[in-house]
Amino acid sequence: MNIKPLGDRVVIKRIEAEEKTKSGIVLPGQAKEQPQIAEVVAVGPGGFVDGKEVKMEVEVGQTVIFSKYAGTEIKYEGEEYTIISQKDILAIVS
Repeated sequence: MNIKPLGDRVVIKRIEAEEKTKSGIVLPGQAKEQPQIAEVVAVGPGGFVDGKEVKMEVEVGQTVIFSKYAGTEIKYEGEEYTIISQKDILAIVS
């Protein structure tokens, strides 16, 4: 990965949503809700944000749940990523 986030930022790649409901109904593209689960692809160094030291709590390869409208979506080398602040990550999925 050639993207290196700064400060307390994290680069994530969304995990694709299911194309079918539990009952077997196939959803068209526009009916699917954006997933809030993603894989961590790159992690910033942490450091000081707003005068407070921030220790990074996530690692590359972890699966996380993040806030619904958080981050900035980017397209890099044909792939879609989201860059978010660590504070917008709600949980780590084990």
